Amino acid sequence: MFSVTIRDHLMIAHSFRGDVFGPAQRLHGATFIVDAAFRRPELDADNIVVDIGLAGQELGAVLGELNYRNLDDEPAFAGVNTSTEFLAKVIADRLAGKVAAGAFGEGARGLTGITVTVHESHIAWASFERRL
Repeated sequence: MFSVTIRDHLMIAHSFRGDVFGPAQRLHGATFIVDAAFRRPELDADNIVVDIGLAGQELGAVLGELNYRNLDDEPAFAGVNTSTEFLAKVIADRLAGKVAAGAFGEGARGLTGITVTVHESHIAWASFERRL
C-alpha cells in the first residue's frame, strides 16, 4: 500500500459538555496540526499516489471552513462535543467528499483510503481512518 501525507494547521475555539472534560468545559482555544494521509494499492499513471499540490489546496480549503472560528457557534456542530477525535472524522469525511467530487483530479479516483490525524499537542493526537 502506498501513501502520501500532507500537513497543515487549524486554530479554533470551543468548549465541551460533561464532567470528563474538567476545565475544558469552559471556552478555550486550540491550535491543531493536521495530517492527511492518502492511500492506494498501486501508483497512478504518473507514478504518484495523489497530486500533492491539489491535496494541499483541498486540505487547506477544508480547514479554512473551520479555521479561526468558535465551533460552539457553528450550526453544523450544535450540541456536539468537537473533540479531537470528532474533528479528525469531520476533516476526513469532507476530504472524501472532495475526492468523490473530482477536486483531486482524475488520478485520485484510485485512492482507497484517507487517514486524518489531528495533533492537539506534542504528546496527544487522534486519528480517523476511512475507506473511499
